Amino acid sequence: MADRRTYNVVVLGVGFLFIFTAFTTCGNIEQTVVKSLNNSTFSGSGYHSLGIIYGVFSFSNLVAPTVVTVIGAKLTMFLSGLLYSGYIAVFIMPSTWSFYLTSVLIGIGAALLWTAQGQFLVENSEASTINRNTGLFWGLLQCSMLFGNLYIYLDWNGKSEISDSSRRNIFLFLLVSSVLGTLSFLVLWTSHREEELLSEEEGQSLLSTRTMYKNRANTALQDTKTEFQTILHLLKTKTIMLLSPCMVYSGLELSFYSGVYGTCIGATAHFGEAAKGFIGISGIVVGIGEIVGGSTRCSQRFKNPREVLEVFFVPSGGGLFGLLCKNSRFRRTSVVFLGMVVHFVASYLIFLNIPDDAPVVVETTTKKNPFLSPSASIALLCSFLLGLGDSCFNTQLYSILGYVYAEQSTPAFAIFKFIQSVSAAVAFFYSGYLLLTWQLLLLVILGFTGTLCFFVVERIQEYSMDSQEF
Repeated sequence: MADRRTYNVVVLGVGFLFIFTAFTTCGNIEQTVVKSLNNSTFSGSGYHSLGIIYGVFSFSNLVAPTVVTVIGAKLTMFLSGLLYSGYIAVFIMPSTWSFYLTSVLIGIGAALLWTAQGQFLVENSEASTINRNTGLFWGLLQCSMLFGNLYIYLDWNGKSEISDSSRRNIFLFLLVSSVLGTLSFLVLWTSHREEELLSEEEGQSLLSTRTMYKNRANTALQDTKTEFQTILHLLKTKTIMLLSPCMVYSGLELSFYSGVYGTCIGATAHFGEAAKGFIGISGIVVGIGEIVGGSTRCSQRFKNPREVLEVFFVPSGGGLFGLLCKNSRFRRTSVVFLGMVVHFVASYLIFLNIPDDAPVVVETTTKKNPFLSPSASIALLCSFLLGLGDSCFNTQLYSILGYVYAEQSTPAFAIFKFIQSVSAAVAFFYSGYLLLTWQLLLLVILGFTGTLCFFVVERIQEYSMDSQEF
């Protein structure tokens, strides 16, 4: 049984590695690819597509647990993988309607995929193995930021324009990766808990298949209704209100490093023919920053599948800084302060190093000049700092939510992911219209406000604990 569970966790991680090698790479380059299309009938925007994905994902999480409960985790992951593959396939022969349609579908698929992943991982873990299994899964997932972006660098380095044949080859490679990941879900063993459930249902011979699924759906809907009521209650609490600016900031930062910054690098005319190749290197370095940030993770027990879902949904990657170290208020504030400083340094260097029109330029390269002569080394250093700082903020938000809402961690995490995803969606929509200076200024203001609010929450918790001790 233990070997079967370990096998399932490894195959699950490999499946996600292949799928998100395709998706994270696609998110990193799609605005650059869209701008390079020699197609007068295509009018889509990569920013808008990513905004739709995050927006639909945030609301689809409300119904995803019901769907997973009714049809099972394994089948849900397979069907969701097909939606991911469909989105990648659109770039081979792009059209506006299919581009935006699959953006909606992959938003739904993301909610289903990560809910099912959380449930399946918990079903294949015990109290003694959950930390090992989540660490194993996370390690495989983080590697998804490396391989696809490496391919981009090798293929685009030295090219000033992206030809149709180059685009097709890249997305055929990404499509194969996504399909392989999807097919890997078919070789997963049925979990012990699901076997028991099936045996129990088969034993009730008087029940029809239709009645069986109806009973599953009714139970899942009742659980979802209860959780939704808890979420509404938590939204009114002082802690959630104070942490909201920090959650919003994490969403804006997510959109910036996962889709906007790579586009800015690729559009910088001063980098010449190496600019497009730097997009891939930037994605790799962001991933390294996330991994470094996640190397000192804090230990946390997961009590149900949704908690694993909330920790691991990061379509573009995400370190878990603080999920393997002891819960410490001092450590949380220190890490968040580090994240703020790291991001402020990155923002200032980007302001000096990257042309102001880089995110919004219609042509493939920029027209404006930055304050400094653009340096590839500084640009890639900023990529690393963005990934590292993202780990600092996200993981300490999980840590404080798990600490304050120890008995209600699942709805608390759900609120975090909802606010983060909606913020990321909004950020992607304005990214194609605001100059880089204004985007960075907004990030700095919200980063400072969010950090300050985080410190206030920590101070409140410290005062509350001191009062209890007194």
